[in-house]
Amino acid sequence: MRILVLGAGATGGYFGGRLLEAGRDVSFLVRPRRAAELAEHGLVINSPQGNARLMPRTITEGQFIETFDLVILSCKAYDLDSAIAAIAPAMGRGSCVLPLLNGFKHYDALDARFGAERVLGGLCSIGVTLGDKGVIKHLSPMQVLRFGERSGERTARIAALEEAFAGTGLDAKSSRDIMQALWEKWVMLASLAGMTCLMRASIGDIVAAPHGEKLMLQMLDECAAVAAAFGRGPRPAVLEDTRTLLTQAGSGFTASMLRDIEAGHRVEADHILGDLIARGNKAGVFTSLLEVAYCHVKAYEGRHRKA
Repeated sequence: MRILVLGAGATGGYFGGRLLEAGRDVSFLVRPRRAAELAEHGLVINSPQGNARLMPRTITEGQFIETFDLVILSCKAYDLDSAIAAIAPAMGRGSCVLPLLNGFKHYDALDARFGAERVLGGLCSIGVTLGDKGVIKHLSPMQVLRFGERSGERTARIAALEEAFAGTGLDAKSSRDIMQALWEKWVMLASLAGMTCLMRASIGDIVAAPHGEKLMLQMLDECAAVAAAFGRGPRPAVLEDTRTLLTQAGSGFTASMLRDIEAGHRVEADHILGDLIARGNKAGVFTSLLEVAYCHVKAYEGRHRKA
């Protein structure tokens, strides 16, 4: 399987790097500045799961002379349109794309451009960031990746993906119900992002504050109710695990959206929070606390644009 990873940032660089480390045929589509950085320093991963320094094959936009079996898409939601344009030349007749974005809004755009039959379902759970000279810093042992046909079918290309990820050390598995897994992650992430951004605090600080745990659980209930309205409410065991995660005393866990706000970066407010509210409104679901969190983050965006 010939694999193209869009970008060599924190998420794409980590998963693509582990594939490359395992000897897979991987190329990275990157901007000229990142290509020069990789040529000078290599693709460097510092991780509890093992450090690596790799010399990847890079391609810059406009250089395509070939297509790939799989394109891994792990861009930010606000870069989706430019990402689709960048990968289009790499998509041959038998190519498929594995998006690792959160939420569901990106599927509409990918389906419209490439056809739904060429777009897999995918998600990842990992804490990574870019440091000096583009070093990928893996912040915890977690390195989860799930993928599958959105129809739930077991296909030859899913078997090929399983083979590609075997031996990488990643917790990478196929799912026969990737859509359920996507909804469950969205519920968790929207709850986490909504509350940690609204309060500008970690889970531990929130639940230690007056009414904090109650509000956290209210946020989770609202997000879960939207999923349930679409027949994808979190399974009981998953919901209980999410409650535990979001109310853990002393936890320093925050959403990457909060870290982006604190760093003065752009955020995925519309993709993660706004779209969930819009779907809830269509289904008549009460989302008042989620709306407050969304307003808070959009106000940040407005102020950030003026700065």
